[in-house]
Amino acid sequence: MKGYLHVYTGDGKGKTTAAIGLSIRAAGAGMKVLIVQFIKGGHYSEINALKPLGDRITVRQYGLGRFINGQPTPEDVRAAQEGLAEIATLMKNGCDVDLIVLDEANVAVACGLFDTEALLDVINCRPESVELVITGRDADPRVIEKADLVTEMRAVKHYYQNGVMARAGIEM
Repeated sequence: MKGYLHVYTGDGKGKTTAAIGLSIRAAGAGMKVLIVQFIKGGHYSEINALKPLGDRITVRQYGLGRFINGQPTPEDVRAAQEGLAEIATLMKNGCDVDLIVLDEANVAVACGLFDTEALLDVINCRPESVELVITGRDADPRVIEKADLVTEMRAVKHYYQNGVMARAGIEM
């Protein structure tokens, strides 16, 4: 089966959630999934929920979870770049997964964890049969151009604007 490149971007909520939903659907169809997180690190409700599917869904976190709106440290940059390099090597050596999600890879580029060219290199070495999903706001126009499917989540209204913080099970 031919794989396609999806980009889920925009300032609205739901990009990672959509990618995880697709991952669950793929696992339900017997596909092997790899979810790679570049910003988040640690335990999140969605990651905890995937544990029973561990034989079909693998999660690798290359984010250290220490910055969201601040400047990344050299350790943050190193972890993200090492993670992206590992995924590139996996793809170049013929990976045994059907779907790869690069969660928050667009944000990683925007924050300077790795550059657009490094992300494009990974996209370009994707085996034809691998479905690839890249999430995160601020997708580079070159990544969008390469994509077969682009979904933009647009924030129309969000309770965060009224002071509601992230809630376990809903936003985290």
